[in-house]
Amino acid sequence: MSNLTFRDGHTIPQLGLGTFRTPDEVVGPIVTEALRLGYRHIDTASAYQNEVGVGQGLRASGLSREEVFVTTKLWRTDMDDPAAALETSLEQLGLDWVDLYLIHWPMPTWGVYPQVWLKLIELRDRGLTRSVGVSNFHTDYIDALAQVSDEAPVVNQVELHPTFSNSQVAEHCRRRHIAIESWAPLGKAQDLEQPTVQRIAQRIGASPAQVVIAWHLAKGYICMPKTVSFDRLKENYEALEVELTAQDVADIDQLDSGQRIGGDPATHGV
Repeated sequence: MSNLTFRDGHTIPQLGLGTFRTPDEVVGPIVTEALRLGYRHIDTASAYQNEVGVGQGLRASGLSREEVFVTTKLWRTDMDDPAAALETSLEQLGLDWVDLYLIHWPMPTWGVYPQVWLKLIELRDRGLTRSVGVSNFHTDYIDALAQVSDEAPVVNQVELHPTFSNSQVAEHCRRRHIAIESWAPLGKAQDLEQPTVQRIAQRIGASPAQVVIAWHLAKGYICMPKTVSFDRLKENYEALEVELTAQDVADIDQLDSGQRIGGDPATHGV
């Protein structure tokens, strides 16, 4: 498992398990099996309503707290009191701290996310989270944080996959030493049907999902595909052994259509 180092010095496993809306009774066994296979990065959120199950899966793995990187997120309806929201998440997870806490959506028309960012820094300083970052932030929202704090997010978790490369945001963050974490990294499986991906997969003897995951890793992104299948969980993990050529990466880059499959941060939830 390769790790990336955040701007604050903490590290994060580059491949993780996404748990978007996976219910408690399903997510617990998946988390435990993922950790048995070698995953060491689990991503959840209060909005997924599965922090209890994630916590059960963590404990059932038998691994120590220090061995697993855990992310959760602040939901928009809790932006008035991030401390209470994180304490609730920690109680649900059964943890004393998380490795990464994110503002889930900026809600720009509300005009509060810069102040919320300052509160997340306070939570980090209290030891309730080791690192703080954001999710679904456009470039101007990232820049607005610099107006209130010298501390930039360690990561921006955004929709990113071959047919939506989100290149402007990715490049903006790269210049500011903010890691990019891809959600919906397989394009909700739609990108696996792309002829380019299929061709590369056939040539190197990998699955289309492994090819796309390997593309994320080669680009230096943090990647956290979601699955509820034990077989696909293993398949995704084995993408760590898949090597793409520079031409493969360039060919997949050309698939960008600029079309989102998720919400636009400028309007989502407003």
